[in-house]
Amino acid sequence: VSILGPSGSGKTTLLGLLAGLDLPSEGSVTLAGSDLSNLNEDARAALRADAIGFVFQSFQLIPTLTALENVLVPLELLPAHRAISRAAAQAHATSLLERVGLVKRLHHYPAQLSGGEQQRVGIARAFANEPRILFADEPTGNLDGETGRGVVELLFDLNREQGTTLVIVTHDTELARQTNRI
Repeated sequence: VSILGPSGSGKTTLLGLLAGLDLPSEGSVTLAGSDLSNLNEDARAALRADAIGFVFQSFQLIPTLTALENVLVPLELLPAHRAISRAAAQAHATSLLERVGLVKRLHHYPAQLSGGEQQRVGIARAFANEPRILFADEPTGNLDGETGRGVVELLFDLNREQGTTLVIVTHDTELARQTNRI
């Protein structure tokens, strides 16, 4: 699904509401069977850790962590019923980074990566917890055209492989047309 609209129209605000990062001043948002307004911040965070992945326009990588360590973060936050061993987490994160073409950049910090490489780390991190829903906020907004097309292809490939619901916020009509619904 794509949410399409011009800059400033509220797309990112809507995404924040859908993901439980923000709460509505009126109405309700139900995610994975839970009314987000009825959950405290810890419960919303647990729901996000269990069911949601994010890809941000500005990458949002932790600058003091390597690519591998950034992808490991959501795996370390998995709820107890989905927790995996450190070795399994390392193997899964490495596999995802290999899948996005960065197996030779595992130990590089974000500042040592290009914008496209940072976004691919962000995509690997977003899919690490095998989310039911992945929210992507202008995932190509800070990338050149060719790099952006590669990132979109990767998002859709991983979406198909993992069966994740993909919700993309964009002002790019070409990207929006690639989704099943706008």
